[in-house]
Amino acid sequence: MSERSGRNGSVSSQNDSPEPEQLAFIRETVRKNKAPKAKPRTWRGAALAKELPVARVLVDKGVLHLDRYFEYAVPEELDAAAQPGVRVRVRFGAGSKNVRDGRREGGGLIDGYLVERVAEAEYQGPLAALAQVLSPEPVLDEELLGLTRSVADRYAGSLADVLQLAIPPRHAKAEARTFSEPPAPPTAPEPGSWRRYERGADFLASLASGGAPRAVWTALPGPEWADEIARAVRATLASGRGALVVVPTVRLAARVDAALREQLGEGQHALLTSEAGQQRRYSEWLAVRRGAVRAVVGTRAAMFAPVRNPGLVVVWDDGDAHHSDDHAPFPHVREVLELRAGRDKCAFLLGSWSCTVEAAQLVRSGWAAAIAAPREQVRRTAPRVRTVGDLDLARDEAARAARLPSVAWEVARTALRDGPVLVQVPRRGYVPRLACQRCREPARCRHCAGPLEAREATGVLACSWCGREEANWHCAECGGNRLRAQVVGARRTAEELGRAFPSVPVRTSGREQVLDTVSAGPALVVSTPGAEPVAEGGYAAALLLDGWAMLGRPDLRAGEDALRRWIAAASLVRPQEAGGTVVVVAEPTLRPVQALVRWDPVGHAVRELADRAELGFPPVSRMASVSGTPQALADFLRAVELPGDAEVLGPVPVVEPGGSRRGAEPAGERALVRVPPGSGAALAGALKRAQAARMARGAGTDPVRVRIDPPDIG
Repeated sequence: MSERSGRNGSVSSQNDSPEPEQLAFIRETVRKNKAPKAKPRTWRGAALAKELPVARVLVDKGVLHLDRYFEYAVPEELDAAAQPGVRVRVRFGAGSKNVRDGRREGGGLIDGYLVERVAEAEYQGPLAALAQVLSPEPVLDEELLGLTRSVADRYAGSLADVLQLAIPPRHAKAEARTFSEPPAPPTAPEPGSWRRYERGADFLASLASGGAPRAVWTALPGPEWADEIARAVRATLASGRGALVVVPTVRLAARVDAALREQLGEGQHALLTSEAGQQRRYSEWLAVRRGAVRAVVGTRAAMFAPVRNPGLVVVWDDGDAHHSDDHAPFPHVREVLELRAGRDKCAFLLGSWSCTVEAAQLVRSGWAAAIAAPREQVRRTAPRVRTVGDLDLARDEAARAARLPSVAWEVARTALRDGPVLVQVPRRGYVPRLACQRCREPARCRHCAGPLEAREATGVLACSWCGREEANWHCAECGGNRLRAQVVGARRTAEELGRAFPSVPVRTSGREQVLDTVSAGPALVVSTPGAEPVAEGGYAAALLLDGWAMLGRPDLRAGEDALRRWIAAASLVRPQEAGGTVVVVAEPTLRPVQALVRWDPVGHAVRELADRAELGFPPVSRMASVSGTPQALADFLRAVELPGDAEVLGPVPVVEPGGSRRGAEPAGERALVRVPPGSGAALAGALKRAQAARMARGAGTDPVRVRIDPPDIG
């Protein structure tokens, strides 16, 4: 006998071919006797389930060439438990002879999900049997499977990897818990502070009546945003539907959680965060899946929460880096919730104090409507903003001596009489980039508009995207030909501020310890971006120091991100009519600084979008990052069949995460692949097929990393 590889994880045996006379005799005997077919058996000889004896299983092995379903036989003793959606364990690889493509992936048991059961297998030979049903809980339904498959295809990833993000680890005690019946729908809420916005009350009314509006909401500064989200959720629940809210951090999730308890009462919603612990997180997730609660608030992984009959999905502060997953295939919350809104035909709300370029594009394309307050309301609610530029610093003796501009010192001194003062300091590790010494315009490549940098060995200017050298650079804005490294501001430590204000307590909030709230008493609160605590009654003032450190990062989003972080900090300050003042230390003529002074994040995003459209930057175009060793990357780029309108930029050297381009040895190379609108799906499909083929050939010793829509392409 000889073995031959079969489809879907099986091996069959084949005797020498019988003579034609023997075949005719066998067929005639069967016809005459009309004997029923023998009961199908697995390759182990175990009896099969009487109905639908074949299970299609997605194995939990996140490699692209195995991104398909494998067929297994359902033993009779597992018939009742082996239902679609349950977790199973199967033998996969050399141990079970489970070979489809000629490669042995390693034997032994592996977890997976039973996707469906069918009457007949595509492969006609004997099938390996399901080894075990890990739990009778059906955690993967048709809706979640469809969503995760769409996400995997969009990001050129495997379905198994997406399911690892979507379904929390199992906990037996959580599955044993019984849940109460879902609560009755609440009454529709009053608009409350939504009345401050044009179309705000209409948006809530549409949700309460069962509508599916899509909106980009520019929230007014202040703490009301959490209550406004809670009212939108309550309006959706009043229509008999479910709602999902995703925020970037656990601290923000706690604020929305408190607002939902205020609007809905205790036990009417689930809180899904990574800090909850495995049992509690899985228990809350099961409450959502079983329909015991219909509202969810959580951090990134909650974007896949199995909300029953969803009527609204909400993402808050979509520009925050926490919304982009760090695990393959690196999905972004905003994009996933856009997919959910389209698939489920439900409402969509993107809210933030600021406005990303992607949000502006949603409005420009007509996919979503804008919700914003009138300018008069913005001016009443926002604090006053003052600027300190380079010329001011050059003339400021106090700034040179105490490293604190006189304007900032005076504002802080006055504000400390009435309450706390927030001091925002950039994080460590910002990398300076080159800019025109005269007008501060970033130095960009004439070919692809990528940022220029000076190569370490030669000092020659070269593009960090496409790698082309720039011998005779001059500024396109002012004609200048002299460059400067944009300043990475000195770190304002608590000790330095303590010396400047010896009688005032100084508190810090950052990586080591993040404060959630501070009291209303006078204090200096030094914080890194994103770690700013909320002050009782609002801060009397805020000092946004070292603006060049954020504006000078070698990143396409540097200006947008700096404005977002400034506005987030300034939104915690009291309104101008209550004396609230913000001082930003950055060149006042720059676009992000002007947008902060005018409190116009939408206008800044619209202008950024127009610039990116002219230069072919995302989100107007779609872009993928492909990185690896030089040889592996070159082989991959030769093998991939890119769309005809694709443009490859690079490759250029890259460094290990956490390292700096300047003074670090390159860890490999990276190429950027850019396509125009409409070709994003074709690009993702081409990269996924090439990666799968490469893995199937066993070329995994030098891995190639593919990332669609990378957040940092500087």
